[in-house]
Amino acid sequence: MKVELENVLPQDIEKRSFEIIGEELGDRKFPPELEPIIKRVIHTSADFDYADNLAFSEGVLDKAKEAIKGGACIVTDTMMALSGINKKALAKFGGEVYNFMGDEDVARIAKENGTTRATACIDKAASLGKPIIFAIGNAPTALVRIYELVNEGKLDPKLVIGVPVGFVNVVQSKELIMELNVPYIVARGRKGGSNVAAAICNAILYIMDESRGA
Repeated sequence: MKVELENVLPQDIEKRSFEIIGEELGDRKFPPELEPIIKRVIHTSADFDYADNLAFSEGVLDKAKEAIKGGACIVTDTMMALSGINKKALAKFGGEVYNFMGDEDVARIAKENGTTRATACIDKAASLGKPIIFAIGNAPTALVRIYELVNEGKLDPKLVIGVPVGFVNVVQSKELIMELNVPYIVARGRKGGSNVAAAICNAILYIMDESRGA
């Protein structure tokens, strides 16, 4: 079998990838402000199911942009998500990215309380005293703890990106977040991952960067 490769220059690979995504989506229409987020997640995952399973709260993009402009930090549940988020783009607005999974105090508190480290990470994030965007791509227990703390009046997240991947309590934890009166972007169902969480963060940052340069 003869394999024919596209002749694409390295600097044009991403552009061509998004052209292919547009071609395969065909006549599908999305809210214009959300389309770049959906397409970047598809680009990151090569999974067109995200065209259907990404759920957005009302006005979430404007609220996310306002939070970032106000210096919101991003708290992730994995080092992979932290590594994937464009920290330089976030720093332009005064924000930082945090991950507490490897912190000694988090490990100690999780052991003392009989919880996951992800749960203890959310408790630590709640004590930061900063506006927070959560980018959760791995641990449903993190979403459950966010749900609990919001209901207890101890946490007011500016955005919850809830996209953990897996089987145990993954679907349920995402549904809990969508019950809250907080801005959210959720990948309903079992799919997700740290790469998806980072892609959503980056899509928002790139939208803001483009608007600044316009």
